[in-house]
Amino acid sequence: MDTGKFIAERMSLMSASGIRRIFDLAATMKNPIDFSMGQPDFPVPQAAKEAAATALRDDCNGYTVTHGLPALRDKIKKQLTAEFDWDPTVFATCGVSGGLTLAMLSCINPGDEVIIPDPYFVSYPHLVGIAGGKVVPVDTQPDFTYTAEKIEAAITSKTKIILVNSPSNPCGVVYPAKRIKEICEIAKKHDLLIVSDEIYNLLSFDEAPASPVTYAPERCLLLRGFGKSYGMTGWRMGLAAGPAEIVCEMAKLQQYTFVCAPHPLQIGSIAALDTDMTEVVNSYRTKRDIGAEILGPAFDFPKPGGGFFLYCKAPERFASATAFVEAAIKKNVLTVPGSAFSRHDTHFRISYAVPNDKLRRGCELLCEVAKD
Repeated sequence: MDTGKFIAERMSLMSASGIRRIFDLAATMKNPIDFSMGQPDFPVPQAAKEAAATALRDDCNGYTVTHGLPALRDKIKKQLTAEFDWDPTVFATCGVSGGLTLAMLSCINPGDEVIIPDPYFVSYPHLVGIAGGKVVPVDTQPDFTYTAEKIEAAITSKTKIILVNSPSNPCGVVYPAKRIKEICEIAKKHDLLIVSDEIYNLLSFDEAPASPVTYAPERCLLLRGFGKSYGMTGWRMGLAAGPAEIVCEMAKLQQYTFVCAPHPLQIGSIAALDTDMTEVVNSYRTKRDIGAEILGPAFDFPKPGGGFFLYCKAPERFASATAFVEAAIKKNVLTVPGSAFSRHDTHFRISYAVPNDKLRRGCELLCEVAKD
């Protein structure tokens, strides 16, 4: 039987990851220094684990309302009101990826265009494509943040959304408040929606990241999550906040897809929101500084203001960043080539969410690769 005839045409728009060959090579590595993982290495806060465990034992294991538990939504809304003096509609999503999926399917018609930064989080082009939209990447080099001029040059009559990600993946760059304000002014001028992916907002090292909500709350869809900030990536917990009409359409779609975020983990997330993560943030600032100090003499990269990634330019003697990554594998260090995040195969990403001794050794080995 030709099973291929049962595959939907939209799947041809979603190519397999360009880093498959890298991970095939990595499968042969023994106890590698793994800088590829995009998840934190600290444990879930104890209070959150205990609250979720209690919920499980108390049989809080059924569906919740699609929007999420009222207690969770009330706490989220209270915090957002305190942060922004904002009164959005909120609901609990199945992670920020779930929120992004619902946002694109709820807002994008076939042919609509979505402006994204290049480099970008790997899912952005595919989620826009699934919705029938077209991604318009905007090159953010040399500082890896959008400029107003580049965004405006990319706008057409079909543009509907500007997607902002700060702190960013893969670069760790935090956009200056002035730049965020300029983006908001462009969105107002051209009547566009801003989707702000702020999954790393709590993991910020030098200053609180500016948000489009501050400058354009009426046209901002805010997506945040619990996974990176509280070490609970496997819990699949996120939040969406913004204009009622958009958020309610997303929630309607969630009803027929994800149904709701996991009930006991919503309860655990309520406790997480009361947890002071300062110690973790300080630890990751130290990791950032360790990586930047060791790699600085050998590589060019933007100093991260948040998250847990360094996005380094491969030395020019290598044909591509992928070639550098392959050379690093021979030193038993696993990184991710920039071709996974960009139209340009010039940089590679490392995650410094690893023990400090492993971070130091891995960075030293990367420097050796650069000099060999």
